[in-house]
Amino acid sequence: MKLQLIKDGIRNSFLYKAYHHYRTIKDLKSWSTHDHEMLEFYSQFLSAGSLCFDVGANVGNRVKIFLELQANVVAVEPQHECVKILKETFGKNLHLKIVQTALGAYVGESEIMISNSNTISSMSSEWVTAVQKSGRFSEYVWSKKQQVSLTTLDHLISQYGEPDFIKIDVEGFEYQVIQGLSRPISMMSLEFVPECIETTVKCIEHLENLGAIELNYSIGESMKFFLKKWIGPEEMKKYLLESLKESPIFGDIYIKSV
Repeated sequence: MKLQLIKDGIRNSFLYKAYHHYRTIKDLKSWSTHDHEMLEFYSQFLSAGSLCFDVGANVGNRVKIFLELQANVVAVEPQHECVKILKETFGKNLHLKIVQTALGAYVGESEIMISNSNTISSMSSEWVTAVQKSGRFSEYVWSKKQQVSLTTLDHLISQYGEPDFIKIDVEGFEYQVIQGLSRPISMMSLEFVPECIETTVKCIEHLENLGAIELNYSIGESMKFFLKKWIGPEEMKKYLLESLKESPIFGDIYIKSV
């Protein structure tokens, strides 16, 4: 407990925050081997002139890739600090729209739990409890809260147009985001963790009600599809519940309209 208090004190210090801010922007402006792997992977879905929604953009490690592919990007992010970094790093790019809001099942207001690592801030208390209990993120705390505006994917589409690809990474709030969508989308991805696999299953059920779909998935940051061929929703739901629920594997489900 004492060590955790020391760590939290360091993370909350002005010097640490200033250095972390500087380092994050520096990393976003440089290119790593993994960035090139992401570029190759996402080029399957996006090209010059494509429209992409990055829901849960955070500081923009995917925004960076989508812009390099010359896609038009709508970056949706509610956290103040993350939006500040997005603006400082990519704000001059005419292909980017930064929307400081959260997405959900309705238009209104809600609350986000801010973690001492902004990549895992969440609007789902169930997700936070689950990943702490499992030990995945037991060393982190969600001690702050931030009021956020809330809109839906349907409203976003009415404002910016129908996207070619949607990336959704919102730490357990994926189903609420999907509930705000009433039409099929060409391609999208949803983050999954085994602790909340039922949430992913509900997302798939909502999407299959909108139209015929096929699915695949990737593990972690592998930037590779795990399955050799795309499968139907019933097969994927069975696979998630029987094979991935009790495993430590996390990653992204990819869903395409067929």
